[in-house]
Amino acid sequence: MRQFNRYTVTSALPYANGPLHIGHLAGAYLSADIFVRFMRLTGKDVIYICGSDEHGAAITLRAAKEGTTPQAIVDKYHELFQRTFEDMGISFDIYHRTSATIHHETSQDFFRNLHAKGEFQEKESEQYYDAEAKQFLADRYIKGTCPKCNYEEAYGDQCENCGSALSPTELINPTSTVSGATPELRKTTHWYLPLDKYETWLREWITTGKVDGKELHDPESWKKHVLGQCKSWLDSGLQPRSMTRDLDWGVDVPQEIEGADGKKLYVWMDAPIGYISATKEWAAQKGKDWKTYWQDEDSSLIHFIGKDNIVFHCLIFPAILKAHGDYVLPTNVPANQFMNLEGRKISTSKNWAVWVHEYVEDFPGRQDELRYCMVRNMPEQKDSEFTWKGFQDCNNNELVNNLANFVNRVVVLTNKYYDGVVPSFDESLDIIGPIDVDEAAYHDSECLRLFDDLDAYCDYLRKYDFRGALKTLMEISTRGNQILQNNEPWKTIKTDEESVKVVMNLALQYVAALRIAIRPFMPFTSDKMTKLLEMPQLKEDGELNEMLMTLAEGELIIPAGQQIGKPIHLFSRITDEVIQEQVDKLQSSDVQEEETAPVNPLKAEIQFDDFTKLDIRTATIIEAEKVKKANKLLKLELDLGFEKRTVVSGIAAHYTPEEVIGKQVSLLANLAPRKIRGVESQGMILMAENSEGKLCFVNPDETFENGAGVA
Repeated sequence: MRQFNRYTVTSALPYANGPLHIGHLAGAYLSADIFVRFMRLTGKDVIYICGSDEHGAAITLRAAKEGTTPQAIVDKYHELFQRTFEDMGISFDIYHRTSATIHHETSQDFFRNLHAKGEFQEKESEQYYDAEAKQFLADRYIKGTCPKCNYEEAYGDQCENCGSALSPTELINPTSTVSGATPELRKTTHWYLPLDKYETWLREWITTGKVDGKELHDPESWKKHVLGQCKSWLDSGLQPRSMTRDLDWGVDVPQEIEGADGKKLYVWMDAPIGYISATKEWAAQKGKDWKTYWQDEDSSLIHFIGKDNIVFHCLIFPAILKAHGDYVLPTNVPANQFMNLEGRKISTSKNWAVWVHEYVEDFPGRQDELRYCMVRNMPEQKDSEFTWKGFQDCNNNELVNNLANFVNRVVVLTNKYYDGVVPSFDESLDIIGPIDVDEAAYHDSECLRLFDDLDAYCDYLRKYDFRGALKTLMEISTRGNQILQNNEPWKTIKTDEESVKVVMNLALQYVAALRIAIRPFMPFTSDKMTKLLEMPQLKEDGELNEMLMTLAEGELIIPAGQQIGKPIHLFSRITDEVIQEQVDKLQSSDVQEEETAPVNPLKAEIQFDDFTKLDIRTATIIEAEKVKKANKLLKLELDLGFEKRTVVSGIAAHYTPEEVIGKQVSLLANLAPRKIRGVESQGMILMAENSEGKLCFVNPDETFENGAGVA
């Protein structure tokens, strides 16, 4: 990894249209935070930039649906993002927003620069228009079947299944994600960035790391799936891409440019420039020169993103930067792949997600446990999966049984034998106990081994291998436990006090080293360990380098005579009951989606025999109550005439318990039972939903006896 004078690190701007889920954390934020904290600990000049992406049609539509303004929507989620990131210990140097004046000005200056240089092509084209929503559709607001792999959820610009570059008109059976309607083609005029013009140098830059003979990055250090997706786009032939849109909300095309009325900058001429405008704001606050971080060739630009943003950060944004002419290009884009949830893709529309702000509420003080589990399963090279059982195992079997156990044993024994003071030992004496070598040699060899492991840990992080680095950390903790187990100081103290001093001093060096090395991964735990050892608070200002130098010189990390604190538990076990609550919560959220799913478009055709398998009966609701800790669920007792059933239904947002008692409903009676929030639901009541999302019961015109079949 080439050494630079400074590092500019960015995470993808989250879209201010809904809360953050664990897939976001695993994709673009946790890995970047780990890398940045590591770079600070090694004394590098590094800034970490991010902010809310606050423009786009989806925001205006959400505002209209909620009867508010786009600004109110982005304010709401910007505030939630800030709080969530802070709660999870994501250490941005600045978290900015694209609705800020400085961002609008910076984006417009970029457009002016490229327009003045003649980089744009102005042309009329046909674009999809949603007549129901009365707006032109950005590529990402059109879905359909991919013409190359038949994936039915392909976007208008890219198929995430096969990675192919697409245009909206290539999609089979396109639909608007805004209204669900079939869009129509209408003529409009826009400015296009001729990506085909840049294809030669982009290919050279991606494949060799060079542009015009100058080496800018090492392609061997880039992830294979990142290079593969870029090459796929390049091999398909790049096409001009519109840099403006017909929208009501966003950054205006500079008004002095003819034809600018009603035109806004496209998201990829807007959002990534947010990295630059945020840096400008940070520099103004800190009295720094922002240009050195973006325009000096000794500055490294690194983008942390999810795989759905690879092409935009590796081809489109670099093309914009080079067309401008004053900016450095990325030295790496270590994109992660996707994290799935309990065997399925995370889906915000289906509420199949673990929302990070809800996790913080449900697990107060356990942010590091989630950070650890996320890294343990980070989708660095391929898609991975989060399960609540896996989360429990990570916590109980690794954090509690390994790291917390080691630290607790060391602190307990130090307090028991030495009143909490780091023991010194006589280096001139030979040990006759289990160590069976002279004290100095044993202590020095184990510290040298610790140095080698920490050096390997650093190498993993420099290569963006965060799972490898975390594995090395836990191996250091395991070896610390083995030092205690092999030497059994609780037995040896009775026969050889000197050897125990060596063992305990060594174990404390391990704890002191872990306190610094775990900080990129678990900053809150690092703070606890720092307080426990009564050592100086970490400022992330070269402390890791200082520790490695100390070990290399044969000196102690924590000096003999240092007073430490009383034992505490760094982590505690998570019970099966707590995990089951989260599983039930997830499943109950999914039930609401199943019962309120829109009727359009029609589902896949079935045969008559499939229909005859459904046993639909009339039933009367005789009791109803809200399900605890579930705003959308009602627990219903139904009378089928020949028996009574309990059903959990996601209708609490539409009906109170009092309103439904006595209602006769249609019940899918032979649906397999499932537990929802601890309640076994024995069927599903059938509901109709209108275009506004209002639910109503599906019941007979006149009262039928309970238990009658619906044919």
